[in-house]
This record gives sequence, C-alpha cells and structure tokens, in this order.
Amino acid sequence: MSINILMPALSPTMEEGKLAKWLVNEGDDVKSGDILAEIETDKATMEFEAVDEGRIGKILVPEGTEGVKVNQPIAILLGEGESAGEGNKDIESAMSSIKDLVSAEAKPTAPAPKKPEPPQSPPAKAESRPVPAPIEKPAGRVFASPLARKIAEQKGVDLTALHGSGPRGRIVKADVESAKAGTKAPTAKATPATQPSTLAAAISGIAPLPDAKLYFKPDDYEEIPHDSMRKAIAKRLTSAKALIPHFYLTIDCRIDELMGTRARLNAAAPKENGYKLSVNDFVVKAAAFALLRVPEVNASWTDNAILRHKHADIGVAVALDFGLITPIVFHAEEKGLAHISNEVKVLAERARTKKLKPQEFEGGTFAISNLGMFGIREFTAVINPPHAAILAVGAGEQRAIVRDGKVEIATVMTVTMSCDHRVIDGATGARYLQAFKTFVEDPAAMLL
Repeated sequence: MSINILMPALSPTMEEGKLAKWLVNEGDDVKSGDILAEIETDKATMEFEAVDEGRIGKILVPEGTEGVKVNQPIAILLGEGESAGEGNKDIESAMSSIKDLVSAEAKPTAPAPKKPEPPQSPPAKAESRPVPAPIEKPAGRVFASPLARKIAEQKGVDLTALHGSGPRGRIVKADVESAKAGTKAPTAKATPATQPSTLAAAISGIAPLPDAKLYFKPDDYEEIPHDSMRKAIAKRLTSAKALIPHFYLTIDCRIDELMGTRARLNAAAPKENGYKLSVNDFVVKAAAFALLRVPEVNASWTDNAILRHKHADIGVAVALDFGLITPIVFHAEEKGLAHISNEVKVLAERARTKKLKPQEFEGGTFAISNLGMFGIREFTAVINPPHAAILAVGAGEQRAIVRDGKVEIATVMTVTMSCDHRVIDGATGARYLQAFKTFVEDPAAMLL
C-alpha cells in the first residue's frame, strides 16, 4: 500500500519551508530512520527522517523548491512488492492535491498601476489601493506519520482526538490501530484563549502601506526577493510591535570595575582549552542573576495566566549576513562566565551556518541585543515573544560624570529595556534594572 510522504513540521511554528536537497532517488529502498532530505526553515537547515519502510516511487517536489506547505505531499512511498505502476493512482492523487493547493493560494493579479505623477497627497494614494481579503489559516495542526494518516482515514478515526506516543507527540501507526473506529474529537466550547483579540482583528483590517515601487523608476533600484528568514522576521516582529504594549526604561552603568575584572581573567586564562571573555558575557550573567532577584520580569504572557519561569534562559541576538537569530543560553544563572563565553561562540558559529536546531533558538525567557561593538551608544529593541522584555546594550565609552561634587572620567554603558506592559509594570522594570546595574558595576556581587 503506497503512502504519501508529507512535508514535515520541524518546529511548532513552522508553516512552510524549502526542500533544500533530496538525499534519496526514485527507486531507492528506505527504512525507518533513514535520512530522506534536508529541509530549510526560516532559520535552520534540518534533516528529515523516514518514518515508514518502503521504496521511493515518485518524487513530487524537486529539490530547491521554496514555500512548500507543511503536510503537502512531497514524495510517494511504495509498499513491499508494489510496483510504480500500481501506485499511479496515488501519484495522480498526490499531484492533484499539490495543484489544488497552488490554485487555492493563487490570487488574482491586478494590472500594474501606471507610473503616477509625484504624489500630492500620499494618504489619498494609499486609500485608492484595494485591501486584500484576509487569508484564513487552520486553527491547529496534527503531527502524524503518513502511515498513521492512511490507517486513520480507512478506520474513520479523527486524528485530533488522539494523543501521539511518538517523538514530540507525533501520532504513529500504533496510536491509530489502538483507537476505536469512528473516534471523534470532543467538541469544545470557545474560550477567550481561542478567540482572536479585538486588537488583532482590527489590525488585520488596516489598509496596506503604498508600494514603494510607485515612487521610483525601475532603473533606479535593484530588487532583492525576500528569503524565508526575512519574511519570518517581518511577520513576527510586525505582530509583536503591533500587539505588545511596549514601554522603555534606560539606565547608565559604570563598567570600569567590569573592564578591569575582564582583563585580569583573560590574562589568567590557560592557553589550551581557555577562554576569552567579552563584555557581553558579563552582561548575560548579570541579566540572569537580576532575573533571579526580580522574578516578575522572568515571565511570559498568555491569555489565561502569566507564566513565571524557574530558570533564566537568555536569548543572545546574533547578526547574520542574511538576517537575525537569537540562540539561547539555557539556565544561564547556573553557568560560569567561561562556560557562557564558549557556549555563545559555538551557538553563534552554528547560527551562521544555519545548523541550529529549533529547540536552540525557539523559546527562552529573556533576550539581549548588543550593538556596542558597532559603536552604538543606545537604542531600543522589539520584544520577541514569548519573552516579556529585551535588553538593548550600547557601547561602553568614556564620559564625564559628577561624583561627590567632582567631575571624573568613567567608562559608562547605556542599556535600555523594552518591557511588555501586560506583564511588567514600570516600577518592576526599574527594580530589575537596578539589580542589573548592581551586578554589572560590581561583578564580585555575582559571587554572593
């Protein structure tokens, strides 16, 4: 019995991906656990393993194809003793489903607007553009092996009613076979958590901004298509900025003692298997300890409750040539400076080669974005859910300060914390920055 190999959901938030490379050919025999392909998500390239045994009868989606939707058929797996001819109906059915997906997502293309005269009133031009109808998306996604889906269809079992026993809750063959025929998911009443917020609904109806192409001649610019990472950044941070009520708190930290401690520790580092501490390593450690002292900031918002986290899992923003990613230092409060330093370097290098696993950059409880190495004095950052705050760190620079009535020269670093006002109140955020300032200005305090 032939089955469809479906585009996998390699992370809970994945909706589509790029089929970067096939590692098998048509006619190859595969067994469970064999690597079939490399799938590129918006921030990582991951290997896709076979769940069932069989022979590759037909590859439906060629390698290099972008925007392949999750659960879309990408290949046909033939059963034992089954020939490619016997699987023709399944192949035709799969090809038909791919065409249906493409036609369902196709949008009528409006004729290109003529080059207008220099606009007298840009707002009027924005109003004249048609507002696209919002695209409806499925409320949830079921993670199941292709064989499990096939058996469920034959038995009339609703997969949403089952709890998977496979990796990460994936529904496998045994789960479906043990379910009674005709099993249906219970009908649940809608709760506030499943209903879209009024604000989200309102934002979805806002007219789009005017297309920048209206204002420039084609010869005056180079058009660079969006890749999957840039699309993800745009979508996620636009939603975050629109739906999260940000407010900002700024504080100056004197880091002369930190710089001296850093220099002494680096000088004492062993030549083999040593370390080279950066200012950012101290910032990560101080941020983690401050979260322990003010746990109200180490939290996430949900519609029903605030989740207060037990560990400081610090996301460290890493700039890439093709975008931005935030790998996580888990349990940072338990790790020494040398451990944090080496771990951040390894994570950053793997991020640049797109080798991070989703669990290494999704989640976390707090984030740090440091632009000090670029000479930026201060800036604000956009909160990345599920975090309730992000710390924007500027450059340490010598400034004139007044101390005990006298003007002195000190090395000062300005940090600004963006706070989610649903979770953090102003006084709470201020207490956090006071604690952070204590640890940064006196690194020995982190030993207490």
